[in-house]
Amino acid sequence: MTSPAEGERRHTLRTAVARYEELRSREVLDGLAADDVLELLALSEVIARKAGYGRQLSVRNARAAGASWTAIGRALGTTKQAAWEAHTRWIDTQSAQHRGSGHEGFDDAETAAARRLAGAPDDVVP
Repeated sequence: MTSPAEGERRHTLRTAVARYEELRSREVLDGLAADDVLELLALSEVIARKAGYGRQLSVRNARAAGASWTAIGRALGTTKQAAWEAHTRWIDTQSAQHRGSGHEGFDDAETAAARRLAGAPDDVVP
């Protein structure tokens, strides 16, 4: 694996973390060849991307369950405004991904539903 894009196709979050931990253990004990260090770097990006996506799904689920942006921000260790902004950027990214691929990300209806659920930082759940 040489790139995060390849790693995202090849690994789930769980398998990426397992491989990352395997390489980190070897790195600490024996050192790694350049190819393995590059794989470790790519895996760290894969993990960050997959965890970030999962986090935004959890934010959406929290809103659907009635959580306020204040509560979500607190759970993320940030402000309600920062949590809302990160989530709306994620929605925008999902929409752009669908426009680019035609099948990944959010289509127009899913984007509209996600925006309604997100509301504004001071909104209660609709």
